Amino acid sequence: MLGIGGSLRDGSQSERALRVALDAAAEAGAETSALCGTALNLPFYDASSVERTQQARDLVEAVRGADGLIVVSPGYHGGLSGLVKNALDYVEDLRSDERPYLDGRAVGLIGVAYGWQAAVTTLEQLRTITHALRGWPSPLGGSVNSAEVKFDDEGGVSDAKVERNLRIIGAQVTEFARRRV
Repeated sequence: MLGIGGSLRDGSQSERALRVALDAAAEAGAETSALCGTALNLPFYDASSVERTQQARDLVEAVRGADGLIVVSPGYHGGLSGLVKNALDYVEDLRSDERPYLDGRAVGLIGVAYGWQAAVTTLEQLRTITHALRGWPSPLGGSVNSAEVKFDDEGGVSDAKVERNLRIIGAQVTEFARRRV
């Protein structure tokens, strides 16, 4: 299970939400890894160029090897972050694979923003992108209003319902991935 998300700020609320979902995936039996923050600080994706940085190649290989993904984006001005969108654009490099793009992969999606509207529209955009990349969004998506919900350094969540939903997403992606492998 590969987690992608967060912001360039270590320990961001969106990265912490990702960690909660990945912890639940690990408890359900998945091997997990995450690419967050500076690991996603990639050059703008350019489909016309075959040149890739080592970081970009590592991202593409991690996605290629993943049976499931959890993607979390902060919401900025009503949409997903450029950092996460650019990382997802690199999935285009999988277009000629036997298993192109995110084909057949379960994908858990979570939007985190300072307000419900931005959190929900970010989740909606992540679902649209996942469909375009042939991924299978988990039945439950997560919207986290960081104005009301806080994550602590130990992985605790101030809202039990939000924590339960994030954990369900991790478990659903793991269950679906296990059925597809």
